[in-house]
Amino acid sequence: MAVRFEWRTSLCAADFPAAAYETLRLRVADHTPFNTLAWMAASEQALSAGQNLQVLLGWQDNALVFCLPLVASVERFGRLPFRVLHHLGYPLADRLALLTTMDAAATRKALIEIRRQLPHALLQLNEVSEPTGEENVLAHWLSRSSTAERRLSCRVPVHLISNADHQEVSGDPRYKLRRARKRIAACGAIVRRITPDSTTMGPLLQAISDVEAVSWKGDEGVGIFSDERHRQWMDHAFTALAGQGLVRVVVLELGGRCISYRLGLLEQGRLYDYNLAFLPQYADLGSGRVLLEEWIRWGLDEHWRWIDASRVSLENSSHQLHERMTGQLEHWRWSFYSWRPSGIALGLALRLWQQFKPAWQQCKARRAAAAVVKPAPVATSAAKAAEPTTTIMESENASPSHSQR
Repeated sequence: MAVRFEWRTSLCAADFPAAAYETLRLRVADHTPFNTLAWMAASEQALSAGQNLQVLLGWQDNALVFCLPLVASVERFGRLPFRVLHHLGYPLADRLALLTTMDAAATRKALIEIRRQLPHALLQLNEVSEPTGEENVLAHWLSRSSTAERRLSCRVPVHLISNADHQEVSGDPRYKLRRARKRIAACGAIVRRITPDSTTMGPLLQAISDVEAVSWKGDEGVGIFSDERHRQWMDHAFTALAGQGLVRVVVLELGGRCISYRLGLLEQGRLYDYNLAFLPQYADLGSGRVLLEEWIRWGLDEHWRWIDASRVSLENSSHQLHERMTGQLEHWRWSFYSWRPSGIALGLALRLWQQFKPAWQQCKARRAAAAVVKPAPVATSAAKAAEPTTTIMESENASPSHSQR
C-alpha cells in the first residue's frame, strides 16, 4: 500500500496529529522518553534563530507510519558554510528510535522527499538506537548518498535489575560504597527519592540547576542548564514529562539543602540516568555511587527492569554504572551526504580526512612519546611569565562532551 508524505512546520500546532504520533511511537519497540511529543515540543520551543523545523509525516490510509522532525541550519566546516539537517532534540536527546513502520521502498522514497523539500549538504542523525532484532531502515539510505557514514557514538552500560541486587555488591565497588555511606552518615546527609509532578518539577529543577551551576559542569559550561536556551528547554521538557509521571530524582540533602542529585527518566520499566551533579565542597563524599545504588534499590521496590546510563563517552568513560553493568547498548551516528555540489565536497573532505587521520595520530603519538623521553628544560620564573598561552580547537564545530550529563 502506497505511503503518502506530508510536511508540517511545527509539532506544537493545534492541528498536529498528536494521537497518531503517540500510536506510532508506542508501536516502535525501542522508543525512549526522548521520542515523546513532550520532549520534542520543548526542543522545538528552544530552537534558536537560524534554525528551521520541518516535520516529515508518512501516512498509510489513516495510520501514521513515519515521523521525522528535522532542524535545518547552517554550520561551518573549515570556515565554509554548509546546510545541515539534524534530528530535532540534538544534542541533548540521548537516545532516539527512528519512528517508522515503513518498508524499505517507502523509506527510500522518504529520503528523496527530504532532499526535494530540504536541499542540504549533510543529513546527520545522532544517538540512534538499533531496532531489536531488525535491520535499521536507515541502511537503505547509504547507497543513495554521495558519501555515507555509520559511526558508533557510544556503548552505554546497562544494568539488569535482578534478585541478586538484594545482596550487597561484591568486590571493590562494595568497599567504595561502604566508605561513601560512612562519610555521608558522618556529616548527617540523607538520601531522598522524589517523583515530581508538573507543579513540583519547577522548584526541583531550580534546586538541582543551582547545584550544577557551581559544579565543574557549570564552570566549564557543559551542563544541561548551561545557558538560558538550554534552561528553557529543560524546564519545558521535564515539567511536561513530570506531568506524565516519567521523571525520577534521587537527591542527597544536608540540612534540607540539595548537595548532590541524579536526574532520570523512567519508561517501559527502564530508567535512563540522564544527569547528575554535586557541590564541589562535598566531592569527597562519593555521593554519586550511593545515589546510583539508590536507583537500583528503588527499581527493586517498584519492579523496574533496567538502569541505563543515558549516554557515555565512547572512550575512557567514567560512568559509575560500568562497575555494575550487565550489558551494553550501542548508539549510532548516521551521516548522509547529498549529491549536491556542497554535499559531494563535504563528503570528499571527510574521506580525505579518514585517509590522513591515522598518519596524523601516529605522528602525534610519536611527539608525545618523545616529549616524555626528553622533557623540556625547566624554565625560569621570568621566562614562564613571558610565555604566551595558546588554546587549539580541533574544529570550529567542536562541542563539549556530554558523556555523563
